[in-house]
Amino acid sequence: EVVSTQSTGPHGKRRGTRDMFARDFRKRGLIPLSTYMKVYKNGDIVDIKGCGTVTKGMPYKVYHGKTGRVYNVTKRAVGVIVNKRVKGRIMAKKINLRVEHIRHSKCRDDFLNRVVRNELVKKEAKASGIFVSTRRAPVVPRSAHTVKGKGISVEEVCPIRYEFIA
Repeated sequence: EVVSTQSTGPHGKRRGTRDMFARDFRKRGLIPLSTYMKVYKNGDIVDIKGCGTVTKGMPYKVYHGKTGRVYNVTKRAVGVIVNKRVKGRIMAKKINLRVEHIRHSKCRDDFLNRVVRNELVKKEAKASGIFVSTRRAPVVPRSAHTVKGKGISVEEVCPIRYEFIA
């Protein structure tokens, strides 16, 4: 009777992360120095993306791809508050990550640009004395139109009748 000592499946912390923590195509090797030159401050919104090159200060796989807010900054790492769904509730979790595994989020860029643009529009409207709405309007559907072919005759397409051949 042979008893196997092998486990019935992987149960490690990095299970199922082969593609998740893999570097991108032609982005392997040394990490660019710009990664270390970025400044993170309390309150910054950051995206978490685990970098497989640096195993220290790496996020657990659940947090990969999540967005959080910086609450603590140290020499080589930052503390981030991230929302995590645990059964029926959402918990605010505090995790510490090295700077290689985070990047500034672009989720607020569009909003901040819109705020600046709206302020300029309001200033111009006030100067000219007209009312301007700064609200976003949904894109209206395109109007109906006929597509014209240049010198191409219209060809009717219909199915060929099925004939049973015995």
